[in-house]
Amino acid sequence: MDLQLKPKEPQELLPTDILFQTLYWARVKSRLGCRVMAFDIQPDLFSPAGDVLVLLQRYGPEMKSALVPQGPEFLPPKEEYGPFLESLSYELMHHLGPDTAFIRYDLPWESQYAREMQQGHWYGFPEPRLREMRMNMGTESWNLRKSSMDMTVASTLVVDLDPAEKDILGRMKSKTRYNIGLAGRRGVEVQTGSMEHLPAFYDLYLQTAARNGFATCAYEHFSAIFNAHIFDPCNSEVLFLLAACDQELLAGGIVAISGQTAHFLYGASSNTRRHLMGSYAVHWEAMRQSRLRGCLRYDMGAVSPGADPDHPFYGLYRFKSGFGGRLEMRSGSWDFPIDEEKYQAFINTDNLVRG
Repeated sequence: MDLQLKPKEPQELLPTDILFQTLYWARVKSRLGCRVMAFDIQPDLFSPAGDVLVLLQRYGPEMKSALVPQGPEFLPPKEEYGPFLESLSYELMHHLGPDTAFIRYDLPWESQYAREMQQGHWYGFPEPRLREMRMNMGTESWNLRKSSMDMTVASTLVVDLDPAEKDILGRMKSKTRYNIGLAGRRGVEVQTGSMEHLPAFYDLYLQTAARNGFATCAYEHFSAIFNAHIFDPCNSEVLFLLAACDQELLAGGIVAISGQTAHFLYGASSNTRRHLMGSYAVHWEAMRQSRLRGCLRYDMGAVSPGADPDHPFYGLYRFKSGFGGRLEMRSGSWDFPIDEEKYQAFINTDNLVRG
């Protein structure tokens, strides 16, 4: 598959519902030390395929990676996923510099196994070796590797915000509706937070990560999310919602809006007074606020790809599925090594760090 890339300024990125392919997200990652690049994609002379945001991240003085967060947005047929990524990788290599070890795509595309998983009630994706065989079918180099971890999410729950509020509530599980109402009856109030509330939210975030065994982001990451919006909103909006009762912070959430999609980025809840259902109140208010801003989709973020109690995200699946969303199974993150020796060194170090 032949295609061409044309470099352009990040300010020229096209509007999109994919937050992680916007100028706003480029500003966030730039504040965190990434070099930002943008390209127009043209598969042939007659059919432009949009554009793509690429982030260059350095690992030490001699190596960097090229990260494509939730991109490219352009969706080829499933049987052409691999050949398209191979062609795109070869074109990107001309622009990335000799010290780039690999390209990592965090694909927003539906998984090649989504239909089989839904019809067969699979609770997990096939093993990486099988996924790599299918992804590389039709490529020349067979060089696409399944990343050991996904940059964002491979499975997510998306709630349709187009219906009236009563209909959105009606699609929820009865227990979820009850808990939303219970939070209100017990005096839980959800209000908009500001930068001065961020340290308190981050403390809740650390509590939540320790309780559930999640890896954490540094405080600077959250600060960049807000500062990039305050100083250069770039047609995106950030909702910072905090649930409290009797002036005690119970839960919070950070939601970023791009186009007609609201992305729930981060949530946190206290280890105490969990019976007040603060997290339920935060999600419901986030849906209401997003809907008022014209959003049609509320992307709740990571869940397990099915009701598998052994999956590390099963608790998130059990909680989020109560809100009546549909499960979307995406392709996850894929690597295209450029320098095999440096790539293997990165993988070995990454595996040691994550234990």
